[in-house]
Amino acid sequence: MAHYRTLTLAAAVALLAGCATVPKPLEGTYADVSTVNAQQGGAGGTKVRWGGEIIKTEPGPQETCFYMLAHPLDSQARPRAGRGDDRQDGRFVACHAGFYDPEVFSKGRELTVTGTVHGMVTRKVGDYDYAYPRVEADVVYLWPRRPVTVNYPYPPGFYDPFWGPWGPGFGYPYWYQPRVIVVPAPPPPPPKK
Repeated sequence: MAHYRTLTLAAAVALLAGCATVPKPLEGTYADVSTVNAQQGGAGGTKVRWGGEIIKTEPGPQETCFYMLAHPLDSQARPRAGRGDDRQDGRFVACHAGFYDPEVFSKGRELTVTGTVHGMVTRKVGDYDYAYPRVEADVVYLWPRRPVTVNYPYPPGFYDPFWGPWGPGFGYPYWYQPRVIVVPAPPPPPPKK
């Protein structure tokens, strides 16, 4: 019996390890330099893997630059979702050769880039001159949209847990969990070479 328990535990660990893998284009070892540290200088030439939310995509004649609001990365190198933390991760700009459509790489989409920190780019944020650390990107990885979750507070057909199917006072117990419907995200676009 202990043998089966060990095999079950090993299978569960292998399954969980398989779920938390970094996509192949983003694999590698990178310096632990934040965008805020890079703003203060001394990070030029450093290989980084940064990610975040697209603020603006700006195609040029030779390259496209992505102005990003930086977010910490999770175990899959994807920017962490949510805005509930008080972290100030700053901004950065990542530029890559070629044309990337601003309608596909639109504001709010999640992006992870790998590349080399190469100087600063100063742009206006409101009336403030903001120094964006510039990354010469080797890889630009656009993440698929996250699934949308819809919560229904009450079961279908009942508008209040107090008013249950048998009349007032016979509602659903306090431990009733609302239904959650997950709408799957569309498939990701093929990676650009």
